[in-house]
Amino acid sequence: MNTTKKLRILFCDHLNLARGKYLPGNQDRGGEARFCQGVYALTYDKDLIPAPGSTLMEGLPDMVARFDGADIRPGWLDDRVVICDQYTCAGEPLPVSGRDSLKRAIGAWRALGYHPKVGIELEAYAFVRDDAGNWMPYQTPGACVYGTGPFTDPLGFTDVIWEQAERCGFRLEMITSEFDSPQFEFTLEYDDALKAIDDVFLFRLMAREVAFRENVLLTFMPKPIKGLSGSGVHVNFSLWDDSGNNAIGDDSSPDNLSELGRRCVAGLMHHHRSLSALLAPTVNSYSRLQPASLSGYWRNWGRDHRGVTTRISGEAGPHARIEHRMADGGANPYTMTAAILQASLLGHHNGYPLPLAETGDCLENQDAVDGVPEDLGSALDELAADRELVQAVGDELAGNLDAIKRDEIEKTAQMSDMQQIDYYIHFI
Repeated sequence: MNTTKKLRILFCDHLNLARGKYLPGNQDRGGEARFCQGVYALTYDKDLIPAPGSTLMEGLPDMVARFDGADIRPGWLDDRVVICDQYTCAGEPLPVSGRDSLKRAIGAWRALGYHPKVGIELEAYAFVRDDAGNWMPYQTPGACVYGTGPFTDPLGFTDVIWEQAERCGFRLEMITSEFDSPQFEFTLEYDDALKAIDDVFLFRLMAREVAFRENVLLTFMPKPIKGLSGSGVHVNFSLWDDSGNNAIGDDSSPDNLSELGRRCVAGLMHHHRSLSALLAPTVNSYSRLQPASLSGYWRNWGRDHRGVTTRISGEAGPHARIEHRMADGGANPYTMTAAILQASLLGHHNGYPLPLAETGDCLENQDAVDGVPEDLGSALDELAADRELVQAVGDELAGNLDAIKRDEIEKTAQMSDMQQIDYYIHFI
């Protein structure tokens, strides 16, 4: 391995920002670095909030970020990159770490003999600068849904992203244009849950940085252009038993679900409203999550139905999977996936009743009578009241999110629509 390049160590914070440092490149055995734990007190505009787990009022001690040399991989900025686990100074896992929350969710399923696998679909809009230096939507006048080629991407910046992804070892399943332009979708291949989310975290950062070098601002924020479709993050998951069988699906069932799969869907239905705070954690998220938007608004499920929040794939056997469509790019991907796996696990343990599958089109009519809360504040209230989900994901993690996001709600309430977009667009 080349040890002459600097090493970029990274972790994902509560705002889905990539925090890190550059270290000398000769770190092949692994190592650690220290960061101020107070990063978990920060808002997008760098105000400090005394949120649980931030240690703002406890002297802002260090936290320790440790990495394994075996996890170092090629970077995209003439460097190498590695993702760190985070610990307190006492050596305990950091309670506000989304990655640790995901590891606990995976461990809980593994204790039952199941191995979670995950595949992520990311949607994003592209912006370029006008003559005055302002960011404006990228002009793609010949673009169409499922479009490819120069009419969809005249600058070819997605080609550069694909080439760099291959050099970095990311396994892309596809890139295509989405329903509205200039919107694109990036899908990574299925993998074991932790590796899949590590790859998504790094790929998203890589895609934004590579695009920026091509003079394109790629944003995964949920609703950057009023009047156009929102951008979501679709979480596809399945559970595999120790014999290597996909335990979610049942080819003989009309809905392609096993009893385990049905219990998982029931858990996602039961915790639908409280999940929204963890999966759609910005004020802007609720401009996307609306009825008749195919966005994950309704508390419903169905087989091969894009109008529902929990979509059961039409594929069977090893390809059977549950697709959850509520999340967006403002969510920490580790926390997001942990929450979905834990809600599914609660469904398995508690045996919640499963509502009938959706029969409406979800554009003009639907069976579902309940959707996500109307705004982020209401979503946070729902999460606080859902003690089972909070305890499963992590009390301190949920408390940190609540405090940081309450401040965000207060600030954005004074902003115009354009000011709100500017508040988020450079970070998400």
